Amino acid sequence: MQDAVVVGGGPAGSSFAFELAKRGLSVTVFEEHKQIGFPSHCAGHLSVRSLRSLGLYPLPEGIVENTFSAANFYSPRGTKFSVHLSQPLTCAVNRARFDQFLAKKAEKAGAKFNLGIRVESLIVESNFVKGLNVVNSDGIEEQIRAKLVVDGEGISSRLLRQAGLVTLRPETMVYAVEAEMENVVEVEEHAVEVYVGKDYAPGFYGWLIPRLDGTAKVGLATRRGNPKEFLERLMSRHPVASRQLKSANVKSLAFHAITLGGPIPRAYTNGFLALGDCASQVKPTTGGGVIFSITCAKAAAETAAETLTKSDLSSKALSAYQKRFMDKLGFDFDVMLRARKAVDSFSDEKIDRALRFASKVGFDKSLRDVDEIDFQGRTLLGMVRKPAAYATLAYLLGLYLQDFRL
Repeated sequence: MQDAVVVGGGPAGSSFAFELAKRGLSVTVFEEHKQIGFPSHCAGHLSVRSLRSLGLYPLPEGIVENTFSAANFYSPRGTKFSVHLSQPLTCAVNRARFDQFLAKKAEKAGAKFNLGIRVESLIVESNFVKGLNVVNSDGIEEQIRAKLVVDGEGISSRLLRQAGLVTLRPETMVYAVEAEMENVVEVEEHAVEVYVGKDYAPGFYGWLIPRLDGTAKVGLATRRGNPKEFLERLMSRHPVASRQLKSANVKSLAFHAITLGGPIPRAYTNGFLALGDCASQVKPTTGGGVIFSITCAKAAAETAAETLTKSDLSSKALSAYQKRFMDKLGFDFDVMLRARKAVDSFSDEKIDRALRFASKVGFDKSLRDVDEIDFQGRTLLGMVRKPAAYATLAYLLGLYLQDFRL
């Protein structure tokens, strides 16, 4: 019997498998697709500092597509706020190659990967998760027994529901579309373009992440309506994006959901852990989940190794996992949830005023030496000491509180 089985070969699942395998424990990853990294559902825009702190940077050749030391933010009216940093802060990765790199790393540590295997359900006996019911590529059903099951299947509540845990909340979800485009013009090579406002991306934002060859990843997410229609609107009507994308050709489209509600209240039960998107371990502000899922994978593997060694896979023993990752990320999640609530309340007119104010007081200079974008609560604490940053945050708070005045 395996010590652990993992559902899903994305960054969360592969990182957990690596961390457990390097401790000498047996772990097998079941991935429903026949190739790791496909289909890709993410822009792959990651923090260089966070990757380095996780021991993943520099990445092997061919994974990083571009690095970024600037960002341009646009209101629906076209008002621009630009930030130019003292050094590259983020990079764009080829998500398929990045995921494959993490999987190969886990394999080298001793983890096994079974591809093209669909997990149908959990095996639950006496209120304990005991394994998986799977269907292989030949359509043959099989039971896989394990001491611990880890759910890393992505944005799904299927196995959470079977395990008796609280599922992802529909009201906290946004729905994204991302296009691969060529012939993108009027963009800085090392700057990310961000389009905010309800007119084009209600409940989230749009993005353009350029490569050096004139192609780009262009997308947005929305809390309502059809994301493809909003993307078409962005391309045709936005005062800035319409110029940048006027000659662009759409090579492919991908759709996916993003959860912005913060971590589910309990990501564990008897014999079971939830990890990554399915546990809503995603930044409520930007929707990024890769760095946090890898961070949580480490916490999950530490807990799993301890409980497997003691032969105690009870909910009480596995609760240490939740404490570990919340000790690491809880403050930042709380700050980001509050920030998301505030930004969601802003009208497009308020967003335009906020960007104008930030430019006027020189907020961009306060951001010049920022080197942390994942742990945003801590970043904000560090920034409030700077007059322009304090003034901008106070102005944003004032805009938010306007809606609560009697």
